[in-house]
Amino acid sequence: MAKAKVLVTGIIPEQGLTELQNTFDVTYSPDKPFSREWVLEHLHEYDGLLLMGLKADKELIDAGTNLKIITANGVGFDHIDIDYAREKGIVVANAPQGVRIPTAEMTITLMLATVRHLYEYDKIVRSGNWVDVSEPKYMGMSLGGKTLGVFGMGRIGSTVGNFAQVLGMNVIYNDAHHLDADLEKKLNVKYVDFDTLVKESDVITLHAPSLPSTEGKFNSDVFKQMKDTAYIINAARGSLIKQDDLIDALKNHTIAGAGLDVFETEPDIPEALRSLDNVIMSPHAGTGTLEARIAIAEEASGNLISLLKDGKAKNMVNKVAKYMD
Repeated sequence: MAKAKVLVTGIIPEQGLTELQNTFDVTYSPDKPFSREWVLEHLHEYDGLLLMGLKADKELIDAGTNLKIITANGVGFDHIDIDYAREKGIVVANAPQGVRIPTAEMTITLMLATVRHLYEYDKIVRSGNWVDVSEPKYMGMSLGGKTLGVFGMGRIGSTVGNFAQVLGMNVIYNDAHHLDADLEKKLNVKYVDFDTLVKESDVITLHAPSLPSTEGKFNSDVFKQMKDTAYIINAARGSLIKQDDLIDALKNHTIAGAGLDVFETEPDIPEALRSLDNVIMSPHAGTGTLEARIAIAEEASGNLISLLKDGKAKNMVNKVAKYMD
């Protein structure tokens, strides 16, 4: 019996593809990722797609006439038309576990760097200058005793909350789904409504998916409700923040600062944002460690192996009827 064929796009550590390559006929180009045009021309040859670096829109899905599964190489799947894939009977899966710890680490890194003014300090010292941090304008903020507001208390949000408590922070959260009382007690977090989260938090960290209900959720009206000493951290999706409104809030010191790993217009970051000293930025690098990328690739590979070999869907996000219990 011929092995199922799997196409891998983008740049993925080969160490994470070992089991996949031992199980299926895998096409992968680690040195020069396949272009969209190449994928559109050849996708009909494949049973499974491990997707990185491309959008699976209707055109691409239509090209995959034999596809049974598309797995994202990460937790996010807003670059995949999951509803259209479901209509075609194609499972869409994601890899939520491998991203949890590294993204939480990045969030805490951005938080500490932002509240302690590390970008400004680094810029000053590199320029050959020095400042006296006894002056209030150069002082940062300690996190002990402060309130962290988590918007989106899923796997990553709860991990960030756990890390933040080690730093002595109190954690409140807002989410579309209210956690049950036992889990709240275990995590030592408290549910509040959105307005309370915005008004009471000293730092707000975003961990919600990109949905119509969350797009532009953090805008000028919200920034005006935040404390002028508060910070916002986003290592989730750029669309959660109205970028122009954030730029205005940072320029006018409506809020104290921001730490951003994702952007509404990435990879094109406006000069108006890049020129500010009260924001620290990274290039969508939340999972940017070798260990994390290997773990994510292994998890995504597991989705393909489970479906194409055993006929069972893992981490399915689009509810294809024939694979529902």
